[in-house]
Amino acid sequence: MWLDLMALASVWWLHRDSRNAIKLQPKELAARLIQVQENERKHLSRELHDDIGQLLTAATLQTRWLQRRVPEDLQSHCLGLCNLLEETLAKVRDVSTAFNPRQIGSLGIEASLRAHLIKTLENSVLQWTFDCPHRFNDLAEDVAFAVFRVTQEAVTNVLRHARATNLIVQLRRTPEGLRLKLSDDGIGFTPARSPGQAGQRGMAGMLERIEHLGGSLSVTSQPGSGTQIEALIPWSDRTRERAKMAINT
Repeated sequence: MWLDLMALASVWWLHRDSRNAIKLQPKELAARLIQVQENERKHLSRELHDDIGQLLTAATLQTRWLQRRVPEDLQSHCLGLCNLLEETLAKVRDVSTAFNPRQIGSLGIEASLRAHLIKTLENSVLQWTFDCPHRFNDLAEDVAFAVFRVTQEAVTNVLRHARATNLIVQLRRTPEGLRLKLSDDGIGFTPARSPGQAGQRGMAGMLERIEHLGGSLSVTSQPGSGTQIEALIPWSDRTRERAKMAINT
């Protein structure tokens, strides 16, 4: 939530005193807000990876050096401290990657999503399936990031609230566009018509990202019947024909 407030404050600050500022339409404001959010995430990712990560690495090396020089009865304490520092460093790197999933550009969206699901769900009891029969090397960066962020938020919601035992994530090429579907068998909830006003900030963020790309997001759920989230992002004119060819091959 604080990241959303920072982004909103940044957009407001940029436009409050400009005499020639153009009044932004809702879609333009949402697009600007998304861009500011991503910039803030990239900045935080660099801070975590470069500054805090380097400090933790230096502390680990210093503790290893100390371990070799302390009396034997203290070595187990040094070893425990080293393990704690290494575990903390791994957590920091995980958070850094979550803020800025740089692997999307090199690995592609399908490999990035699979890696995120493996890492996020490895210690949970949730049984999950990732169904993605197509390659998506031609996706625009903003589309790939939107798919990743929507999946990231939806999976987080499942872990926090759904009490589900099964999760299915599907990514498909269709003639209409790129289709992302997430289905769980959890306790469900009552979706709000206006997620932002109802305090469902995660849902509101997903909706803003998809609508910014001209797509649609539907949430089907009710208490006791699980949840299905489906996003459709239309193809651009340039990629529509390639998408049709990929579907037919």
